[in-house]
Amino acid sequence: METITFKPIGIISTPFKDPKGTPIQAAGACGVSGRIQIFPDYAPGLQDLQGFSHVILLYAFHLCRGFSLKVLPFLDEQEHGVFATRAPARPNSIGLSIVRLERVEGDTLLVQDVDMVDGSPLVY
Repeated sequence: METITFKPIGIISTPFKDPKGTPIQAAGACGVSGRIQIFPDYAPGLQDLQGFSHVILLYAFHLCRGFSLKVLPFLDEQEHGVFATRAPARPNSIGLSIVRLERVEGDTLLVQDVDMVDGSPLVY
């Protein structure tokens, strides 16, 4: 099977500097502000985004190293297959979050309800 490569289109800034303590989903991050800096080559793609209530983010879990196919989820006492969980350490460490869009300022998105670690590379 061939390798798939993604190129970051921006960087996500959040108050969470470490995976420990980062909310495991947006519901646990209600009201937490973040910024998404889109790289200049991709900024024209933001045209007409203002006015949408939410944006879908795909990003890399850039601090994860390795993975296990069976994990013990937070607040659970039983192991589950990684694909049945929100564990960030997975074969392809890609995260998906839906955040509230507050406004667009040039090449920067100001968002709410961020549940990712500061510095996460945005891939979509």
